[in-house]
Amino acid sequence: MRITTWNVNGLRAALRKGFAQHLEQIAPDVLLLQEVRAFPEQLPDDWAAPDGWHATWHPAVKPGYAGTAVWTRNPHKVLGKGLDDGIEDTEGRVLRVQTQDPNGKPVRVASVYLPSGSSSEVRQEAKETWMQRFAPFAAGLRTARTPTLIGGDLNIAHTERDIYYAKSNQKQSGFLPHERAWFGDLLDTGWRDVVREHAGDVDGPYSWWSNRGQARAKDRGWRIDYLLANPAAGKRFASATTHREAGLACSDHAPVSVDLED
Repeated sequence: MRITTWNVNGLRAALRKGFAQHLEQIAPDVLLLQEVRAFPEQLPDDWAAPDGWHATWHPAVKPGYAGTAVWTRNPHKVLGKGLDDGIEDTEGRVLRVQTQDPNGKPVRVASVYLPSGSSSEVRQEAKETWMQRFAPFAAGLRTARTPTLIGGDLNIAHTERDIYYAKSNQKQSGFLPHERAWFGDLLDTGWRDVVREHAGDVDGPYSWWSNRGQARAKDRGWRIDYLLANPAAGKRFASATTHREAGLACSDHAPVSVDLED
């Protein structure tokens, strides 16, 4: 079973850049989308209800901003939107569903788009408030006996292996010491960064690149798109892939996939 996460940086733009062809090549069973930046009715042709998929959308209230979605080949049940703490998720940042693997066994996924704090101190404060709220939410998902994966753009590079220019970014949002410690604490509770486990102790594989300079061409990026597995999902983990070419063609983020044994 293949589960893919992809920050598409605007689905309407990605569709014009070959999203459909790359999606066909990646061939996921479950697709977690972030930064959709559109209401379903704004999408071209039949993409509001894509052929061969069961799609649930969680757009932001603000037009053209943020938003998540989950597409599954098998039917799914929506488990929740937002962080389940009584605060409305007006930016469309979390969408959880339960679907089935090819053998009919349940699998749960959450598409997550953690806020960026790079634009201002106000947004950094909002990001850190969101991180505090996210920790207990993630703890509740981790203990499920059902295989569960959190996938998405978490806007934090965890270690120096996850960012090309580590020394010059020590004071940048997304690589601040306390953000990295927060991510480490998340893993210490039992979540597994299975993409890192699969890649080993190497630089990258990066999943986001700046448009400045030659960062994209020279693969000088950040690894901020993750698929985290709870213990039940970790037992079934088989492999991981970062689809760099699809990212370069359609977005500023690469899609990232993990394969689970059936």
